[in-house]
Formats: sequence, structure tokens, C-alpha cells
Amino acid sequence: MTTLAVIGKDVPKRDGAEKVTGRTRYLHDLELPRLAHGKILRSRHPHACIVRIDTSRAAALPGVLAVLTGAEVEQHPFGFVKDQLALKTEKVRCVRDEVAAVAAESAAIAEAALELIEVEYEELPAVFDPRAAVRPGAPLVHEERPTNHTDLRYQFSHGDVERAFAEAAAVVEGEFRLNFVTPACLGTMVAIADWDPEGRLTMWSTTQVPFLYQRDLAQALGISGDRIRVLQPPVGGNFGRGLDLYPIDVIAALLARRARRPVKIEFERVEEFIACPTREPCTIRLRTAADAEGRLLARDCHVVIDNGAYVSWGSTTPYVMLSTVAGLYRCPAVRFDTTIAYTNNPYSGSMRGYGNLESTFAVESQMDEVADRLGLDRLEIRRRNVTRSGDVNPQGFVVTSCAMSECLDAVAGAVAQGLPAVESGWRRGVGYAGMFHVGGGARIYRSDGCGAIVKLDDFGRVSLLTGATEIGQGSETVLAMIVAETLGIPLDRVDVVNSDTAIKPWDVGAHASRTTFIAGNAARLAAEKLRGQLLAMAVDELEAPAERLRTAEGWIFVSDEPERRIAYDRAARAGHLRERGQTLVAEAFYDPPTEMLDKDLRGNVSATYGFAAQAAVLDVETATGLIRVRRIVSAHDVGRALNPLAAEGQIHGGIHMGLGYALSERLVVQAGQILTASFMDYAVLKADDMPELVVRLIESGESEGPFGAKGLGESGVIPVSAAVANAVKDATGVRFTELPITPAAVHAALASRSVRA
Repeated sequence: MTTLAVIGKDVPKRDGAEKVTGRTRYLHDLELPRLAHGKILRSRHPHACIVRIDTSRAAALPGVLAVLTGAEVEQHPFGFVKDQLALKTEKVRCVRDEVAAVAAESAAIAEAALELIEVEYEELPAVFDPRAAVRPGAPLVHEERPTNHTDLRYQFSHGDVERAFAEAAAVVEGEFRLNFVTPACLGTMVAIADWDPEGRLTMWSTTQVPFLYQRDLAQALGISGDRIRVLQPPVGGNFGRGLDLYPIDVIAALLARRARRPVKIEFERVEEFIACPTREPCTIRLRTAADAEGRLLARDCHVVIDNGAYVSWGSTTPYVMLSTVAGLYRCPAVRFDTTIAYTNNPYSGSMRGYGNLESTFAVESQMDEVADRLGLDRLEIRRRNVTRSGDVNPQGFVVTSCAMSECLDAVAGAVAQGLPAVESGWRRGVGYAGMFHVGGGARIYRSDGCGAIVKLDDFGRVSLLTGATEIGQGSETVLAMIVAETLGIPLDRVDVVNSDTAIKPWDVGAHASRTTFIAGNAARLAAEKLRGQLLAMAVDELEAPAERLRTAEGWIFVSDEPERRIAYDRAARAGHLRERGQTLVAEAFYDPPTEMLDKDLRGNVSATYGFAAQAAVLDVETATGLIRVRRIVSAHDVGRALNPLAAEGQIHGGIHMGLGYALSERLVVQAGQILTASFMDYAVLKADDMPELVVRLIESGESEGPFGAKGLGESGVIPVSAAVANAVKDATGVRFTELPITPAAVHAALASRSVRA
């Protein structure tokens, strides 16, 4: 690829120094004049009628400014299918449910007021298992519905599945169980609401989708969206948590309107474990068929999802699960179905990888099982089925650039170099897994676009106003790099503005690994327009037509006479100060050439697709079941690494999250209650727990991407649990089909095998 001035260089994240020196002001740090503090009272029961709420003692407490219940305020249904209210009125459906809220002069007073609210409940029979929930006679979570089936169902069929299984040389089948996990963000959920005297609302939020949030919040409050302004301070982690509107946002606005003061609601850590959206629990039943050479013939998959009490983004993850079942390696026949059931458990949201971790765990486990059944090498079976450029998968996904073969070769070459010998009493295992994910956005809305405005001032400073949301992934840095490269100016002359819906152009939000690709293309297009304006301003000064002019390193010069040049900021000033001058501003909106899935779940949803391969090397202590991960090798087809340093950092963070999912993290929910509500009992891996990480960035050059790039944000986390499970099987001979794979589970399995032997 052509060497460029800015693109392809290692650039530290722009907000890095602010964060490590403690100068960053997160939303938790924000204080406003006359700021009040809100607290939410939640249900004690997973399913109960609300008989009576008495808030009189709380309202009389000195320092209390407002007390609200659902019966006292106008509110409107919200959520993915509009099935919940922020403050529940007649009954509660899970322990997360909000029954009252208080605003007070301090958080301590608000907390004390909650203790004074009396709620009388009449407990109802509850259901916590999604399979039991859809049986006749099960307690109804939403009594207005005939059953606990949600209206969501994902069904897909392509090819002759039954014939493929009948003619297969190898058929494997199994059931894989994935439990609740929580994002465990460093910053807990928080919102600040403030109404002005004209009835306009300003919300400070950590949302990832500010314009959709603006629309949904307006509907929940019964006002028009133009009356809401959304400000986005730096976030302390999101990982998909900020993709929806939640009761905390609506309640903050309701309290602020009643108190006539700005109100902040921020979760304590225990409340975060209880009320934060989780990764959805699910069960995947999968069958895989292959011929004698190990080429895949068919997959047949059924997914059961615990929807919880309300439909949120977690229940839409089969959208991506299907994509993995149908698209991870070449598979000519596919059948997919789902059962998504209301229960009285907490509901789940979007979380990094969005269903792909779950289905990849099942699919890649069975790739190893098919290889074992046929006596094939585990990497070889993947090479024989690898996706290639030009493929069109059963859903109609069109594969443009693809370097999956190169990713497999890269992990194979680095997996065992220089590892220490296996200690006595331990067994070593190596596991592999591939990854397939959207890399050019995902058209789940009618538009998947993003706007950009680029402005150049008298002093040569460029401002990029982007619709893209920075959630810690480094998008501000890479977007600035794209603008600097396009304009041919130093990177340090570019600023990025992206935190205010009153200023920034529209964007659908930060999800589906889309920001670099979608927002990057928008920024590039706007910068190209601005460069054209800038060159036109330099025509008179350089006495050459615009088509002969170029920009580089902050200069505008004649292409065949580079000594004839002027500084770019001089040209800008000349344009501003001359008669009939003009401002140097350009805008663009990029909407990728994709389509939404049709009713049969077919359509090319992404402009390009990302691929990766991982290898996990680990040791298992046979006496205790302890797992020590030695090395993770992760090779990614990134199209082009715009900022290799940041790309590697993204992959490192994804691997850390994936290892927690594989080995330690589980939010324990029993009878609807959260039992792991602190970091004492929810086991997030620490820095010392991390193995050696080897990252390989494979550049395939995506023609539609900005400077050849693809999206990368989620790909690091997706294959980890599958590679680890395959490595544990290689070490112990035991196939684990439930996550996390804990030492206790390994010890029990090894002990059981020993007894049987």
C-alpha cells in the first residue's frame, strides 16, 4: 500500500494524557448550580402487584425536593417494543423495576427518603426459565399478552438441510449454555437533566446513540424532540450499554421537571450490578454436518433467549447469531430458529460482540468436533472451509476484501514460539477459533449514515464536527488522522467536536464496529470538498489552475513545480479577507451501499466484513482444575490499519473482556434476584491475570473503506471464549459447553472422568 503522511502511523489517543493525569471530567464529576440528587426505589420482588405506595414520610423529610410515583406523572411507554414505563404503576415484573423516585439536596438525604417510602405488594407467581415460560399455564409476565412469547422471532432457511445431514460423513450436535454477564464499566450509569424556563430539556448522558436517544426520550416524556438537547461528556466505559434509553434517563427528567432544578441520578456499584443491562443469557442447540473431506454441508441451530421482563437490545442478538451460523466459513445449507420468552428476570441490553461471542462459541466448538470425528487437523478443517473474497453467503452478505486465510496462517506461525515448558502436574492445550463480523456498519435502521462538517479558520486550525460518538474507542483520534491526511496538513492542527446534538451533524450511533468506516468516510468526503475550496483560493496566488495544485505537510504547491508553494493557512486567510470572500466550510453525509435484511433475513447489511483468527495456549492443573492462559495470538483482517497502535489496543481490550467471559465472569441470578452485586463476588480478570498477547494486523485493502480500513471495535472479543474452550478440550479431553469454564467445573469434570475410568 502507498505510504501516507499520517495514516498508518502510531498515534497516541488524543484523550490519553487527560485521562491518565486525572484531568478528564466524566459525567460523575459534573456539578451544576442548584444541582439536586436523585435516587430510585426498586422492587423487592420479581413479580408482584403494587397494592399501595405511601410517600408522605419521604416528602416531609427536610431537604427532599420531589417524590414521584408512576401514578403521579404523565409518562409514555418506551423501549424496543414500547413495553415498559419508567415508573411502574400497577405491578412489577423484575427486581430492577422502579416504583418511586426522590430528588433531594444531597444523595444522602435522597437515600434516607427512600427508606421512608412504604410499598405494599401482593406477590405473584413468577417464571425464571424461558422454556418454562412458554409452556401452557405459565405465569404471564405481561398479563395483556396471551403468552410469554415475545413478538420477536428469527427464522431462516437456505438449502436442503435435511438432505445434507442425511448424506454427511460426520454429524456433531450439542447444546451450549451462556449465562448472564455484566459490562462492568468503570463508570456506573448516570444522567443529569435540566429544564429551562421555556420548557426545553438538556440531558447530560453517556449514550452511544445521541440522536436516537433524543427521539426516544422525547416520546417517553410526551414532548417533541426539538425541545431536547443531548450533551455527551467523556464516558468511563460503555461496551454497548449506551445503545438504549433506560428508566434512569426518563426519571431524571421527570424529577428535574417536578423539582424545578437540575437533577443527577448516579448508580452506586451495587445498584449498577442490579440495574445495568447485561449480556443476554441463552441456550444454543447446534448441529453441524460435513463431508468426508471436512467441507461443511449444513448447520441447524435453535436459540432460546431469556428476554427478561422487557424487550431491550439483548433480545435482538439473534440478528447477529444467525449471521455467524450462516457466515463463519462456507456453509451451503443453514437453518436457524429462535424462542425468545419473557421471564421475571432482569432484561438484557447490547454488549460488545452483540450475540457473536455466543454463536462463535458454539460454531467453533463444533468445528473442532468435526475435525476430531474425521481425523483432520483442526487448522486444516478451517482452511478447507475458509471464506474468500467474492463469496456471497446464504444470507446474501457480499464479501469484498477478505484475508481470513492469512489470519489463520498468522496465528499458526506464532502460537508456540518460545513458550516455557509445561510444569509437572499440568497439561497444555492449544485452541483455535475464527471470527466473522460486520466491518462496514450494519443497516439495522433505514439509514446507517453519519454526517461531517469540516471548517478551516484564519489561523490554519481545522475543526471536524462529526456525528460520531467517542466512547473510549479512539474515534476522535482516527477521524482527525483521516482529515489531516486528506487535507495534507499536520495532525496537531485538527480538532474534533462531537459532544452536543445542537452542533454536531446527525449519526445513527456508535455500534456494530461502524465508526471508523462510516464516520471516517464522512470525514474524508467533507475534507475532500474543503481541500477543493482551499485549492481554488490558492489559484491566483500560485498562478496555476486548481487541477495542478496539491497539498502536503501544510503546504499548497504546484504538482510539477513543488518549489512554487504557499502555506495552507495563508490561502485560507486570503480567501476570508478578500472582496467577495468565503468561509472555508464543507459538509458531507456518508450512507454505505448496504440494505436491510428482508422478512426472510436476507440482504447485504454491511459494506464490508471483518475476519480474524485466534489461538489460545493454556495450561490446566489436573489436581485443581486451575487454568493458566499462557498466550493469545490474534490476527485480524483490518483492511488497513489507520492507527496501528490504537488498533492493537482495541484488540487487547477485547481479549481481556473475552477471557473474562470464558473463564470467570457470571452474574448469578437466582429466582430473579442478583446474587453477585459487587466485585468481591463478580470475578473480573485483573491486569495480572492477562497472558502474553500477540497481535497481527493483516491488511487486505478495502476499496470502500476510508484509506482501505474496516471496522475493528468488536472483533477482538468475539473468538476468545471459543479458542479457550477448544484449548481446554485439547488439554483435558473434556468438552465444556457452558461458560464460564471455572476451575471448579474443570476439577469436577476431571474427577468424574477419573471415577468412570
